[in-house]
Amino acid sequence: MHGFADRAGRPPAARRVCFVTEALGPGGAERVISLLASRWAKAGWDVAICTFDDPGDRIYHALDPRVRLSRLGEGKSEQGRLSRFAALIRRVIRLRGVLRREQPDAVLSFLTKINALTLAAGIGMHLKIAVSERNNPVQQQANPLWNLLLKMLIRRADAIVLQTKRVAGHVPPSVRGRTRVIPNPIELPPGRPAPYDVEGPLQCVAVGRLTRQKGFDLLIDAFARVAPGNPRWSLSIWGEGADHAALAERIGALAMADRIFLRGVSGIQGAWTEGASAFVLSSRYEGFPNALGEAMACGLPVLAFDCPYGPREMIQTGHDGLLVANGNVVALARALDHLMKDAATRRALGENAAISARRFRLDEIARQWETMIGALACRAPLHEAPTAKAAAR
Repeated sequence: MHGFADRAGRPPAARRVCFVTEALGPGGAERVISLLASRWAKAGWDVAICTFDDPGDRIYHALDPRVRLSRLGEGKSEQGRLSRFAALIRRVIRLRGVLRREQPDAVLSFLTKINALTLAAGIGMHLKIAVSERNNPVQQQANPLWNLLLKMLIRRADAIVLQTKRVAGHVPPSVRGRTRVIPNPIELPPGRPAPYDVEGPLQCVAVGRLTRQKGFDLLIDAFARVAPGNPRWSLSIWGEGADHAALAERIGALAMADRIFLRGVSGIQGAWTEGASAFVLSSRYEGFPNALGEAMACGLPVLAFDCPYGPREMIQTGHDGLLVANGNVVALARALDHLMKDAATRRALGENAAISARRFRLDEIARQWETMIGALACRAPLHEAPTAKAAAR
């Protein structure tokens, strides 16, 4: 059996791996792919990434130049049910061509829609496919058709990678034995300064797509409740999305335009941590919130809704962060007020958070992926029926 990275840091045996994802934008799944792909390419693995974005689209997270890219975008999306179905078939055929060319030891697919496409493309190819779900399977806004298609195809997956233990309960019982819980790796940008906590202005930060899931409307309301009693503090929300105009209007209606700022997407990975004094996760639901892990690793005091799923498995409330009832604006405001007024609490929570976040370091998380890939490479796909010879043993 091939070896893997061990506690002494020795590199794993070389593998051929192909990631499949929608695009290479600023999302959490894309960050995980960039970290793992670059690490393995540097270790001598043969690494490819197949996406469905356009070749000219921006690659947000840095990739090792040895990682090969196959970008299968077809430009403007087509309208009409028949046109969309035809585009879907073309995607499957083109992905199938990439997989046939790459012949990887393991295919690593990310997100519901892409998982379904990948499992369909791999039919009859005897590939080892691991699908990765990255969000709350109950509340995410995936098209019901994709959820149904994945439910039909999931038995073909050789492994199902989840980010938290609680999500495993939503996996069909027939394939629950193939689940692997692997949190996201957390890597900090080099030279990140210590949390900003002096006598000058202080800043609370939040990060994510400007969508209903991230609950920034709730955070804006909570901050507005306690802002008058904490004049040194401002709130910066980093991200872009469909709710930008609505959130800006809400900030204006609360007369908070000089205290709450929509910053957009930072040009440099992790730049949102600079000047931050505290971090808030106001999501209504999550998968594994990367930004929360990054804030903890930076030594920031963190506050989060106890939303399904993720924060409860990352934060021990009162020790390395604070959890409040999901969606409760009053509770969030009270906890914010406490953090803003108590520098000693901020310092203690931040110091403990940095220690707790060590379990998400890239070395540890990559080792878990490598072990799973090695197990896949050393056995026949689980969805294949045993041969007559094997059954007779």
